[in-house]
Amino acid sequence: MMRVLEFSSDPAQLASVRQEAHAFLSACGFDECDEAVMVLALDEACTNIIRHAYHHECKPVRMEMVRLKDRVRFILRDFGQSCDPALIKSRDLKDIRPGGVGVHIIKQAFDEVVYEPMDQGTRLTLERKFSSNGSESSNGGHSVANR
Repeated sequence: MMRVLEFSSDPAQLASVRQEAHAFLSACGFDECDEAVMVLALDEACTNIIRHAYHHECKPVRMEMVRLKDRVRFILRDFGQSCDPALIKSRDLKDIRPGGVGVHIIKQAFDEVVYEPMDQGTRLTLERKFSSNGSESSNGGHSVANR
């Protein structure tokens, strides 16, 4: 199963992106709690594109949602300012203040997180494995890879 969404980087579009991601994850058999965490992480990733890649300008974003045999994969593609994966990190969680924890949420929600700078923009690949019963993560979303 595969779904592709193309939307503008307008924050008003994020509600429909969340709805589509929720429907996709539900169809894949994830429970409501796992769905909510992954949808929140996808929302954070889209918000980071809006803020950091496009600097709040309305430009195109593409999201692929793919169910594979043993995992789900989301690929977010922007065509804005490329990122340096070495510089992408969450702030210290002991530093209690609003904002700055989106990367932490993304890394906790997915088993694999790969930021790939492109000639124009960045491709972010997020994967979450199914457990032996066909849903949810087998390791709680704690390993992260950067290429």
